Amino acid sequence: MHLGVGTAGGKQELEIAGMISSFSRAVAFSVILATAGLTAGIAQAQSGDQSTGQSSNRVAADTDWSVFVDQNPTECWAVSAPKQTVNTKDGKPVSVRRGDIRLFVFYRPSENVSGQVAFTGGYPFASGSTVTVDVGGTKFQLFTQGEWAWPATPQDDATIATAMKSGATAVVTGLSGRGTQTEDTFSLLGFTAAIEEAAKRCAN
Repeated sequence: MHLGVGTAGGKQELEIAGMISSFSRAVAFSVILATAGLTAGIAQAQSGDQSTGQSSNRVAADTDWSVFVDQNPTECWAVSAPKQTVNTKDGKPVSVRRGDIRLFVFYRPSENVSGQVAFTGGYPFASGSTVTVDVGGTKFQLFTQGEWAWPATPQDDATIATAMKSGATAVVTGLSGRGTQTEDTFSLLGFTAAIEEAAKRCAN
């Protein structure tokens, strides 16, 4: 189906197509999370606690990023925790309790998922809000559902990952359901090596 961009009708069709694509990705992503040990692995990614069984599937650590592999089905992901977190409300710093905060890229061959970018902020995002990822002044939008956010399309995943490969930090800004704005700064040291390792381990 061809969608024109030169008319108001064409723009509306593009918006609708984007929403459908985002909804489809949300459904697929929810299924992946529900059937995998991914969430537990993310929670352990940077905890430094190697005594728990959940961290035993870490296969590599590249500077500020770690690589995990899980089986049945096979999936691989690169993940990092923020170096700095700032929470504000009405423009003023506030102290809030948040769950695990992670930025990651994952691969799952059985679902044809390759290099999907995702962010979990440790709180439920405001309904209908988006998350902004700022890499070197270039900003990208992620759609939200519950405590998760991700790009609308695989093409957006690739664009963001490319920017992150050449960037120093990624600043992720979100809005909670209680009106708190969060700004999490992630180091990108080791990002390229980590996602290449994750992709290689899920290549077959």
